[in-house]
Amino acid sequence: MDIFANTRRPDPALLYRRGDVNDVRLGETVRVDPADYEAAEVVLLGLPQDEGVRRNQGRLGAGAAPDAIRASLYKLVALERVRFFDLGNTIIQASLEDTHTLQQSIARQMLRDGKVLLVLGGGNDTSYPDCSALSLETERQVLAFNIDAHFDVRADAIRNSGTPYRQLLEDGFVTPGSFFEIGYQQFANSATYVRYLADKGVTAMSRDEVGERGIEAVLGDILEQQRAEAIFWGLDMDVVCAADAPGVSAINATGLSGRDFCRVAQIAGSEPRTRLFEISEVNPTFDIDGRTCRLAAVALWAFLSAYEARG
Repeated sequence: MDIFANTRRPDPALLYRRGDVNDVRLGETVRVDPADYEAAEVVLLGLPQDEGVRRNQGRLGAGAAPDAIRASLYKLVALERVRFFDLGNTIIQASLEDTHTLQQSIARQMLRDGKVLLVLGGGNDTSYPDCSALSLETERQVLAFNIDAHFDVRADAIRNSGTPYRQLLEDGFVTPGSFFEIGYQQFANSATYVRYLADKGVTAMSRDEVGERGIEAVLGDILEQQRAEAIFWGLDMDVVCAADAPGVSAINATGLSGRDFCRVAQIAGSEPRTRLFEISEVNPTFDIDGRTCRLAAVALWAFLSAYEARG
């Protein structure tokens, strides 16, 4: 797989440069030249499409998210030691299915190259090619999280942004005992899908349960108990309350705080088994003052900072 032939390099205009040696920014240190890929530890990849959202009757705009998040990310202060590379965006194909096939192939190649992969959607349907890529590369020894207001296990005939985790379960890419639905909203998920997950043996924890125990305790217990060798983190931005994240495909009035969202990213970055971390459903069209894109950027920075701190 030629990952460079199947992606478009990041727009240089997004790589913010302050020009101050005493205040270097991430846009001045991130690597984008293919010659620097081999030495990179963490690689960023965007999937700029919202066809799955359209199929799921959501509000469109998430296709613009990867570059909008980059614009905020690269204004943040540089990290000193982590070798960070931006591959750019996957080239969108004629159909969502073909785009997923290409995304899976690119992700598999980078995982095979030993990279920790950061993915920016797009719609949450990208969780299917991303998590399946990790499963294939690790022979299904995967611990998977869906941090989301919605289960995304719809029984729709055609894949969309509401089907990725049902696809992963039914295709055997994740096992029910190693898959966790965290932060779901009871008013946003039908009893049919509550029963589906219960029958499968999947652990689902609501927003209220997470609030009572705290996100650190919830994730800490799971990470301590699970022995899978690789971890997939799928973070749908609509898990966050609308006050902190108004720019999403499906707005959520009472979700997690932005601080908790960033704490999840920090925990993921500090965990040595993390191989793929994904943020989806940011929708710049409905954002207010770039609030949601900035939150996504800070979460990515928190991940990178925690990754760097573990040496």
